[in-house]
Amino acid sequence: MRSNRAKARAGVSLAAALPLLTGALALGIPAAHAADNPGRALLAGTKPAWATAKADKGATANGAQLSARVYLAGRNSAGLAAYAKAVSDPRSPLYGKYLDAKQSQARFGATKAQVAAVTSWLKSSGLKVTAVTQHYVAVTGDVAAAEKAFGTQLHNYTKGSKTYHAPSQAASAPQGLKGAVLTVTGLDNAPHKANHSDQLPPPDAVFKNAGPFSSYYGSKVATTLPDAYGTKIPYAVQGYTGKQLRAAYGAGKYTGKGVRIAITDAYASPTIAFDAATYAKKHGDAAISTSQLRQVLPGSYTKTEECGAAGWYGEETLDVEAAHAVAPGASITYVGAASCYDDDLLDSLSKVVDNHLADIVSNSWGDIEASQTPDLAAAYDQVFQFGAVEGIGFYFSSGDNGDEVAHTGTKQVDTPANSAWVTAVGGTSLAVGKGDKYLWETGWGTEKATLSADGKSWDNFPGAFTSGAGGGTSKTVPQPYYQKGVVPNALATANNAAGNRVVPDIAAIADPNTGFKVGQTQTFPDGSQQYSEYRIGGTSLAAPVIAAVQALAQEAHGGQAIGFANPAIYAKYGSKSFHDVTDAPTGSGLAVARIDFVNGLDASGGLSTSVRSLGKDSSLQAVKGYDDVTGVGSPAPGYVDSWRRH
Repeated sequence: MRSNRAKARAGVSLAAALPLLTGALALGIPAAHAADNPGRALLAGTKPAWATAKADKGATANGAQLSARVYLAGRNSAGLAAYAKAVSDPRSPLYGKYLDAKQSQARFGATKAQVAAVTSWLKSSGLKVTAVTQHYVAVTGDVAAAEKAFGTQLHNYTKGSKTYHAPSQAASAPQGLKGAVLTVTGLDNAPHKANHSDQLPPPDAVFKNAGPFSSYYGSKVATTLPDAYGTKIPYAVQGYTGKQLRAAYGAGKYTGKGVRIAITDAYASPTIAFDAATYAKKHGDAAISTSQLRQVLPGSYTKTEECGAAGWYGEETLDVEAAHAVAPGASITYVGAASCYDDDLLDSLSKVVDNHLADIVSNSWGDIEASQTPDLAAAYDQVFQFGAVEGIGFYFSSGDNGDEVAHTGTKQVDTPANSAWVTAVGGTSLAVGKGDKYLWETGWGTEKATLSADGKSWDNFPGAFTSGAGGGTSKTVPQPYYQKGVVPNALATANNAAGNRVVPDIAAIADPNTGFKVGQTQTFPDGSQQYSEYRIGGTSLAAPVIAAVQALAQEAHGGQAIGFANPAIYAKYGSKSFHDVTDAPTGSGLAVARIDFVNGLDASGGLSTSVRSLGKDSSLQAVKGYDDVTGVGSPAPGYVDSWRRH
């Protein structure tokens, strides 16, 4: 399970060693364009790729209304990127020398004069300023005022079966603002539907897993079902618990005590405190105290129907319970967004950074790279860089659709996991045996075949691809320096001879067939709301598990923040810190048997029997060494201890 944001977007991360382009220098003023638009600084990437001449349906009505955000570049965006790199690189003399939120804003944030100048420009164009923060100035107004402010024309364009407005050429800002503007978002309105509601819906309908189950991998073999890969196969596990995951990933005596984890998603589960406490008690985890779990929530919510608000309750529940199960001593702050749109998700991330709510941030949401636009990528990367400067690391799930071909028709990675400033978390199928012994992992990729009518074989074995860990090579983000020498050249250059970012960086359990047991209040057929448990997976599970392992590592690190971890993670490549995950760890095909309720609740609607093959991730493969399913691998028992300060 991994929630997708409703608003299509994503991102060009913008340079190798220093991915974020710098202010107007970076976003802005190629010499060839400066002469075409004198006195203006272009804001590159503000015309979306889908706004083509062929799709152009003419000018947008002058009186049409829009909302936009003008993001501020700050006083030294080049310096921000450079400092973020230096404090994150173990080879740098500045490694670990973080600034606090106030210091980072004073050194790199927008000045009062810049904010005033941007505000004045927008007002003078006829736009109404609705909010001013240290990151952006928000405005509303009509198309005529927006065209005047941003030096472009807005046209209507067809996109699929719908029509949206967007700039007909890149927007610009007055040259006299001296690089104060990073970018502007909101000039295109795809796919805003603006269904406003301040009330959150009740939990989704109950879901339950049918049995039989294995309590640990291989504990119950499906002796009456057909063979797969020449042998009898085990039933899927009922769902691993914290004790099994802590053993698998080498938690040892560490609990994450004193470490702060933040989790961002949209909306907020109204039963999270009860559910998390009940789950911990039922499964022998340390009790989760009221002081350990807190929520930072917006004043109201929007787009609840469009974004499927109730579906996000399960996301929050999984993230909180998995993080606590692996790092029971860590504190968890849930920061909910007002909707699943980028502006609101960016606000949640900014709350974490501006108030330094945590050192580790788990994020189980994303979108496809083809939907991403450079304007939003720049806004996201700026938040990630401010986080790095403060010693905050962001962990993003890599996606649940493998190479995305089956899902979108195009081979691509997901975002924001594609950012060079975050740790992209891939997924595995995990086998934990008797006595909580780690047996093996494969890359997460599932092929499914159903039982034949006569019960003697599997139809079209091994069947069709259903889901798998996201990964691959970005088409837009240059290769970051920390991947050089580790990522195979064939992967790095798959889309660009100069080399691009490859996803993921690290991996953990994600396969729902070897998944995690979660407990959540759900709505039963009689309308009642009751706590129940089910097995779940996805890179939505892998991200909080890795975030929790990082909390253990930070405790081992003497409590000092690890910050943006990628340079240090890649420096450990090839050591005993990682399980080198491959798709055939036993030398033969691997599969589990599953029996599911057809109606997701009970046997009254019938049962479905299937075989799920492991290690079959679309065109992606987990091989020896770095790969685009599991990155450098999953944490081995030596990983947490490798962060100990000597």
